[in-house]
Order: sequence, then C-alpha cells, then structure tokens
Amino acid sequence: MSISFKNGFIYGLIATLLMTVIMLLGTVSGISPMPAPIPVVLVKTVFGAMPKPVLMILGFIAHFIYGGVAGGIFVLFFKKSFQRNGFLWGVILWLIMQIIFLPILGWGLFGSALTPKIAVATLILHLIYGGTLGYYLAKRNVPASTAV
Repeated sequence: MSISFKNGFIYGLIATLLMTVIMLLGTVSGISPMPAPIPVVLVKTVFGAMPKPVLMILGFIAHFIYGGVAGGIFVLFFKKSFQRNGFLWGVILWLIMQIIFLPILGWGLFGSALTPKIAVATLILHLIYGGTLGYYLAKRNVPASTAV
C-alpha cells in the first residue's frame, strides 16, 4: 500500500493535536518549563504584539500547518519502518526547533537562556509527535490481507 503526502499530512495533524493537548495541559498545570506555548511566542516574535486570543489562534494554526506539512514530508523521506522512523523524525524536528526557532525567540540554543528543562520537555513532546505519526502511518500501511 502506498502512503502519500496527503496521508502524512493528515496523520501529522493528528500527531500535532495529541502533542498540543499535552503541551497545553503542561502549560495550564504549571508543569511546563516554557513561559508560554512556543508557537504562540513565535507568532508574537514574528508579527509583533496583538491581542492574546489572536496570538493563540494564529500560533496554533501555524503549529498545525507545520505539523501537517512535517508529516507529509516524513512520508517522502521514509518509505518504510514508519514506527521506528517516526521517533527519529520527532528528534530531527526537535533539533530544528532547538537550533533555529528557540534562538529566534531569544531563548538560546536548547532553551539555555531560560532553563535546560525546555530541551527535555520539548524532546518529550516531539517524541510523542513522531511516535504518534509513525504509529498511525504504520497501521495505515498494513496490507488489507494481513490486517486484523
């Protein structure tokens, strides 16, 4: 069975949803070491100050688009072993965040300008994303004759 960019995008959205729910629970409960959700801070950094509801909406739209596109790109690079490679993809996306996006926010490499706990928390979130993406793509990729 062939997996397309569209399939990757859809499962990327699902993985992003799970990751986002956990991220928001961490933020609301105070467990999260981030002062605010990173997608929201990124939108504020790029576009400037605006009302908090607008920032939240734009931040999460950007987050879901990024997660969906990343899922689509994943299937272009990895044609098999989706489950194992999903975790690898999560680590790759995490590294991109740590090396590119966090310094743009002024948080330093691996969140070092604030706390190293950011690197750990975001790694966990990205492993959840990659694991979820890989799981659903692997499940979808099972030929119908062998499906249970």
